[in-house]
Amino acid sequence: MKIVRFVSEEGAGLYGAFEPGEPDRARVIEGDVLGRFTLTTRIAKIGRILPPVDPPNILALGFSYGRHAGETASRAPESPVLFIKGTNSLLGPGGTIFLPKAGPEEVDYEAELALVIGKRAKNVSPEEAMEFVLGYTCGNDVSARDWQMRKQKQQWARGKSFDTFCPLGPFLVTKDEIPDPNRLRIRSILNGKVMQDSSTSDMLFPVAQIVSDLSRSMTLLPGTVIMTGTPEGVGFVRKPPVFLQHGDVITIEIEKIGELTNPVEREP
Repeated sequence: MKIVRFVSEEGAGLYGAFEPGEPDRARVIEGDVLGRFTLTTRIAKIGRILPPVDPPNILALGFSYGRHAGETASRAPESPVLFIKGTNSLLGPGGTIFLPKAGPEEVDYEAELALVIGKRAKNVSPEEAMEFVLGYTCGNDVSARDWQMRKQKQQWARGKSFDTFCPLGPFLVTKDEIPDPNRLRIRSILNGKVMQDSSTSDMLFPVAQIVSDLSRSMTLLPGTVIMTGTPEGVGFVRKPPVFLQHGDVITIEIEKIGELTNPVEREP
């Protein structure tokens, strides 16, 4: 099922099942998508699509693709490298990524497979980890490289947590539709030009291992979003570097999930 979180034309906040061939309509879901819910027969017209969940935490991984670690001249980690993005950074499909007035001049894109935890997980094994995954969506780990690398002395959270720096969407695709999340094509497209083109098969750690590993250090609450890292092709390692500019349009595309597109503007 492709679950969409949206505001209806009447202004109501709803969850629904996306209707194939009808991009502006959804079958309304009643109940809690992180618990018990019912798929009704009622059809609602979509006014605006929201991020697929309202997460209690946004967890993110660095250097989790082999070729990306290589392009940044970093040694591949032995276990997932974790940082946290503020929930204030959440942004939905079509929402504007703002280049902050605070002054980051090196704002980068990062195409990522994002997974959503469906039930409370603590100290779970890799063998049982997938029981705790609800589904997947497209993510863009927008990053102010100057703050991440220099201004914050390699402390990543602030450079990753400016408002609008975590676009997610367009759907939450339940795991039954994606039996193997470790074999999905993933791309970023900037102003029509493909910048990243890879596969989640290049991830150093499969999804089950990521969930298990993170659950050993913290309780993964229902609705938690885990950004699984980005493949090679990011802007700051290019020669010359490519950073997001006012007027750009960035799209994240993942096989079996869809496309997440956001315009870029200077913060007013």
